[in-house]
Amino acid sequence: MDRQERSRLAHTHHPITAPLTDESVAAVLRRAVRHGNERVLHLGCGSGAWLLRALAAHLDLTADGVDPDPAALTEARIAAEHLGVIRRLGLHHKAPAEFTPPHPYDLVLCIGATPAFDTLAATLSAADHHLSPGGTLLLGTGYWQRPPDRAARESVGHDLVDLPTLTDHLTTAGWLPVHGHTSTRAELDDYEWSWSGALTEWALDHPAHPAATEATQAAAEHRTAWLRGYREAFGFVTLLLRRAE
Repeated sequence: MDRQERSRLAHTHHPITAPLTDESVAAVLRRAVRHGNERVLHLGCGSGAWLLRALAAHLDLTADGVDPDPAALTEARIAAEHLGVIRRLGLHHKAPAEFTPPHPYDLVLCIGATPAFDTLAATLSAADHHLSPGGTLLLGTGYWQRPPDRAARESVGHDLVDLPTLTDHLTTAGWLPVHGHTSTRAELDDYEWSWSGALTEWALDHPAHPAATEATQAAAEHRTAWLRGYREAFGFVTLLLRRAE
């Protein structure tokens, strides 16, 4: 089982691949989509859950999604056809860092996809390249809620900073927060239980599958890393950012 397939299975019951409830996603999108006729780009769109919600809510909105996982894009296409929004959605099978935009966008989403660009600075640079003047970036990223111990740092596996330092980095780079959603403990816990639980459930429902044991092990390792590693230190914030003029 490759990483992409494991992620799809783990998000079976939580298609928003970030620790936000459906209500939080709707509230963030209401702030992000200001006019209803925007061109929207999601870098690392997965199965398209953010874009599908935006397209369903705004009949004049158009969108493009970029993701390296063809199976996730197929899921997005099927869902878009079911919702009747497929004509307003373009799907691109590419790594987010390799996407060449056909035109500028009014709103760019990058939710939990910073690792695809290696660094926060590279993520911001890519978003800036895709945005039209006056456009908005919706950035979702992790941060440290409290100083992490060694187990937390090893579990998360990439560099994070605290929220004030993250905000300082953004403003220094010329990005001003105009709205933000800080995921609650309940949102964070629900996401993690859903991730490991869905993978475990799939393995129990498919005991003869060659990847069942691997899936069970991956779920157990993830659950342990969360509960014994980063649970008390990790936070997630979704920020609406605009460039300083």
